[in-house]
Amino acid sequence: QVQLVESGGGLVQPGGSLRLSCAASGFTFSNYAASWYRQAPGKERELVAIITTGGGTDYADSVKGRFTISRDIAKNTVYLQMNNLKAEDTAVYYCNALYVVVLTTTRFEYWGQGTQVTVSS
Repeated sequence: QVQLVESGGGLVQPGGSLRLSCAASGFTFSNYAASWYRQAPGKERELVAIITTGGGTDYADSVKGRFTISRDIAKNTVYLQMNNLKAEDTAVYYCNALYVVVLTTTRFEYWGQGTQVTVSS
């Protein structure tokens, strides 16, 4: 059974840190591009960070220098280290896995159920 399970969310004070985990089962996560998205109340879901199969990374401007995405291939898991958290980082964070077959429109995409991150004093 294909599954992505996020964990690590919670309540943290401004300036604090959290590490989100996204554990995959039923497929080899390292063969997929992995991303973290977030959705705040009343807002659209936005891309936060992405890591390619080759290990390249990219981030939304709002989190550059504060968030780090990484993989543990042996654990079939992707992480999002979030430092210096701000109130505007409050959202539900979702993990995504994407595989696009080269030269075709065939894609395999999976989503996790989301984990709540709340930054508040």
